[in-house]
Amino acid sequence: MSAPAQPVPAGPAIVLLSGGLDSAVNLKRAVDETGVALALTFDYGQRAAAREAAAAASMCRQLGVRHRLVPLPWLAEICQSALVTQGKPLPKVDASQLDDPRVTSGETAEEVWVPNRNGVLVNIGAAFAECLGAPSVVVGFNAEEAATFPDNTADFVAAANAALQLSTRGKVSLACYTQDLSKAEIVRLGREVKAPLPLIWSCYLGGSDHCWGCESCARLERAVRSAGAWEWFHAQRVVP
Repeated sequence: MSAPAQPVPAGPAIVLLSGGLDSAVNLKRAVDETGVALALTFDYGQRAAAREAAAAASMCRQLGVRHRLVPLPWLAEICQSALVTQGKPLPKVDASQLDDPRVTSGETAEEVWVPNRNGVLVNIGAAFAECLGAPSVVVGFNAEEAATFPDNTADFVAAANAALQLSTRGKVSLACYTQDLSKAEIVRLGREVKAPLPLIWSCYLGGSDHCWGCESCARLERAVRSAGAWEWFHAQRVVP
C-alpha cells in the first residue's frame, strides 16, 4: 500500500468527498487509518451535483461515516464554467488526448475551470475541522490532473498548509493519500483497500449514467482498463 505524500495527523479527519474515484479511495484510507469525523460534499451548482451527492451519501452509509451536503449556490452564479452552465458544451476528450497538454491544459481546462473552487472548499473543510477538533482535511488529488490543474498539485497542498498554520492557528492540516498516484494506481489501491468503487460518480454530467465522453469519464475509463478492472467495475457498479 502506498504511503501518503505527506503525513496524516492522528485523529478523525474531515474528508472532502465529491463521490468520484479519488475522493472515494481517500475516504476509505482515512476510515481505516485515522477515522473520519465528517465527510463533506459540496453543491456549487455543478451539473452532476445530485449524482455526486447521492454517490457520496451511499459511500458514507456503507462505511458508517457521518455525511453533510454543503450548498454553495453563489459559486455557480458568478462562474461561467461549462461545469455549472447548463447548455454550454462540455469539451469531449478521448484516451489518446489525455496526456497531450495542448488539449488538457489549454481550452479543455479553461472550459471546466471553476475559479478558486478548491481554495474555497479546503477552507470550508478547515473551518469544520477546527470546530470539530479534527486535525486534518483529507482531499482527493492525483498526479494526472495535477499536470492540468494547479489546485491539484503538491505545491497547492504545501501553500494551503502554510496558510492553515495561520488561519486555524496551526490546528488543521491538509492531507492526501493519492497525491503522487496516477488514476490507474488509484484504482488498484482502491481495490486493495476495498474502497466503495462501485458507487463512484465521476462524470461531469448528471445524466442516467456516465457519458463516457467528457475528460473525467475518459480518465476513469482509461484508469479502470489500465488496472485490468473494466469487467469487474461494470459488473459491480451501482448507479446512484
